[in-house]
Amino acid sequence: MEIYKGEKKRIYLENHSIAHRFSFQIEEFLEVREYKRDEWIIQEGNRPDYLFYVTEGKAKIYVTHQNGKVSLINFINAHDYIGEMELLNDVYYTKGIQASTKTVCFALPFSRYRTKLLEDTKFLRELTTFLSLKATLMAAKYSQSLAFPLENRLADFILQTSDKGVYLEKHVIVCDYLGVSYRHLLHVLTQFCEKGYLQKEGRNYSIKNQQALYELAEAIKNK
Repeated sequence: MEIYKGEKKRIYLENHSIAHRFSFQIEEFLEVREYKRDEWIIQEGNRPDYLFYVTEGKAKIYVTHQNGKVSLINFINAHDYIGEMELLNDVYYTKGIQASTKTVCFALPFSRYRTKLLEDTKFLRELTTFLSLKATLMAAKYSQSLAFPLENRLADFILQTSDKGVYLEKHVIVCDYLGVSYRHLLHVLTQFCEKGYLQKEGRNYSIKNQQALYELAEAIKNK
């Protein structure tokens, strides 16, 4: 993880200001953090000391079950918050959050801002909107498994998780997240390669026709 300092921080804050989301000044103790792919933004079970606002990149949310199985449960994208549930709840089991691309976040320390954040009606209105949209998207994910074939859902998953045009997720994680068999997943990946959407390169896949994947994924979003 890199924390921006000095002029680099100043310029980044100017170009990606979030001051309009709050009723009070936040810049004094605000950090700008950059995470590389596969770096953990939050370790599972460790309560964060910061409220994060993602300005660039993508991340994945994981949870470990009682039997030791690790499952991917959701994605984080630019303009999403991280740590909002820990801000609102004293008792909350923190999920693991891992960067899937280079990810840049603003970090507001709870020690300085918790009381102000919880009393800021402007921020709380925005957070309420964010949480309601998040809940709606989570509910939609489960209905998609019944309403759409794997081709559409896998295209959306590939676009969500790819980094610089390369898709490299482990098949077992994908099968668990999409609720499909290993054999079915491989069959559709093979079809995507045959149609020229992807090209297999070792254990990874290079995206060759992003527009075709986008059109398949849009069928889900336009439902």
